[in-house]
Amino acid sequence: MNRLTILFAWVAATPVLVVADLKCVRAQDSLASHKLEEVVVTATRSERSLSGLPVPVTIVPASQIKNMGSLRLNDVLVEQTGLTLVSDHGTGVQMQGFSPEYTLILLDGEPLIGRTSGTLDLNRIAVGNIRRVEIMKGPSSSLYGSEALSGVINIITEQPDGTKATLSSRYGTNGTLDLSTSVNYAKRKFGIYAFVNRYQTNGYDLSPDTEGNTVSPFTNYTAQLRVTYDLAQRTRLSVAGRYFTETQESVTNIGTDTDPALLDGDGSVSDWNINPVFTHSFSDNLRTTLRFYASTYNTRSTLRHRADGMLYDDTFFDQTFMRPEWQMEYFVNPGNALTMGVGRVWETVEATRYDDKMRYHTDYAYLQYEWQPFEQFNLLAGTRYDKHSAYGSRLSPKLSLQYNVWSWLALRSSYGVGFKAPDFRQLYLNFTNTSVGYSVFGSQTVADGIRNLEAQGQIDAILVDAGSFGSIDAESSRAFNLGLKLKPTSGVNVDLNLFRNDIQDLIDTKPVALKKNGQQVFSYYNIASVFTQGLELDMNYAFSNSIGTALGYQYLQAKDKAVIKAVEDGQVFARDPETNLTSRVRPQDYGGLFNRSKHMVNAKVFYDNIDNGWHASARIIYRGRYGFADVNNNSILDTDSEYVDGYITVNLSAGKSFHNGLNIQAGCDNLFGYTDARYIPTLPGRIVWLSASVTLKKSKSDE
Repeated sequence: MNRLTILFAWVAATPVLVVADLKCVRAQDSLASHKLEEVVVTATRSERSLSGLPVPVTIVPASQIKNMGSLRLNDVLVEQTGLTLVSDHGTGVQMQGFSPEYTLILLDGEPLIGRTSGTLDLNRIAVGNIRRVEIMKGPSSSLYGSEALSGVINIITEQPDGTKATLSSRYGTNGTLDLSTSVNYAKRKFGIYAFVNRYQTNGYDLSPDTEGNTVSPFTNYTAQLRVTYDLAQRTRLSVAGRYFTETQESVTNIGTDTDPALLDGDGSVSDWNINPVFTHSFSDNLRTTLRFYASTYNTRSTLRHRADGMLYDDTFFDQTFMRPEWQMEYFVNPGNALTMGVGRVWETVEATRYDDKMRYHTDYAYLQYEWQPFEQFNLLAGTRYDKHSAYGSRLSPKLSLQYNVWSWLALRSSYGVGFKAPDFRQLYLNFTNTSVGYSVFGSQTVADGIRNLEAQGQIDAILVDAGSFGSIDAESSRAFNLGLKLKPTSGVNVDLNLFRNDIQDLIDTKPVALKKNGQQVFSYYNIASVFTQGLELDMNYAFSNSIGTALGYQYLQAKDKAVIKAVEDGQVFARDPETNLTSRVRPQDYGGLFNRSKHMVNAKVFYDNIDNGWHASARIIYRGRYGFADVNNNSILDTDSEYVDGYITVNLSAGKSFHNGLNIQAGCDNLFGYTDARYIPTLPGRIVWLSASVTLKKSKSDE
């Protein structure tokens, strides 16, 4: 694989281009000089050598993304070691056994919002303007605050550089058409980069015998603009903005196959953000950054009876996010660096399922210290203080270190505390499914909700002490990572990471009352504790400058400690659905948390010949079996019939680049057409595609 210079912005988000182009870094400082080798900013909030980074970080460069022929972010992430895509109100990413809501997703260092049900839909992110994707695993609340319990994924987009324009298109199965164009210009003090993308698909249907598509047709547009200007030699102003919009039409059957009752649906999604950043270096040792980030996310959905046009359901979800922040970096000497900052977040949510407009605010401060007493050793210590208007204060420390035993062997270890604040849904939701009859209330609204249902004569029994209503704490995680990095010979890289996460006060849904219609009333509660543990192994070998291979493997255990104890004490039983015989569940039968695979493997081969322009890739992804449904109604995973079988997908691509800037590429995703309509609706079957792009550059002689 070709080595790239990675300039990764942290959540507080200096856009990469701001830091990358500053001409104030001292070449003699070991912590401040990063021009000669691969560097990241994930763990330190400023550029640091990747080889000396004491935390596990994965880099996916633009060259690899283009070789794969990917269109959306989920296509890229599904092929990375330790990441699994799961579907729940959108396609989200599972990391180290955590659900999608525990992974923070950043775009150029700023958080993407719009988690309507905890999952952030990754299909919103086009990859045509991505320079690289950085994945940092393990609790990162010491840097990023809430939502970073399992880790952080930062998508770094292009920055102003040179003079060029690109036009690209791709057409494939299911009528999927992707069109994008970009313009890049930078000269002297001024730079501008613009990107526009249109993505359209006819959707697909994995169950043709039933009414409606598995995924309905939709069209979306993405526009992104970044402008930079050097006000002085050490001062830069950057303004970035992004706009996304999507529309979709659907058909839903709320009747039966023999007596259908069809609903016609219209849905829309839009979000935008703006991010001005002012950066100034007072000296070679001291630089400071002022930034502001504002974002909105809006959805609308309407369902009408096809027969008479009468309204069946009309919902909306509106979220806003604003954050000013100040950050300072001070290089004390070649072996000591200090980073600190303060900021405030204002966040609001207004939705059909909330009684009122909900408001949060969070004040925070962070401090991080790096110490490199000698070349072989690096220590990174940091902490962050968050004061949240709804759940109070939280301190999140983290300590990481790395020791280079020999030139070919490095050991690293880290310990950190992460947290996740209860979201609006878990605190304030007020929802009743009118067709089925169950109700869900947030912890702050459940007491009033049950009182109202009692007044209406709908409650048959209270299942939970009413005195506990409204009490919900932030989830917390204590994590330990131990790893080693090996370079036994030229072209070979081995990265092994052992991890353990203990999560306290996990927020879950539990029935709190029984309705007279037989349905239940649910609310959110803290449960005792769960853990995830396992290992991740990445091996890379370069046969030559043109051919590279990669092999990744994850072993995962994710279990509820209370269930383990109950099973060991003989208190958990299961009934055979065929014989109706009841037996105790044995400890070896307990499979852990649902939707977690014990084994996952990926194997990749990339070919990229710069001289003749040919490039190709073959990627194989295996996901081992995982629990999906509680068949025997004992609320745990304990029998083979509750698992989804493991499966393999194979993706191929090949293309040719010409000296005039033209690139033609073809590929096939999911080569053998594996589908599972019941359990894996996000896998559409075999996808064949063809793409073409052309890039026009201004030559050096013309400048």
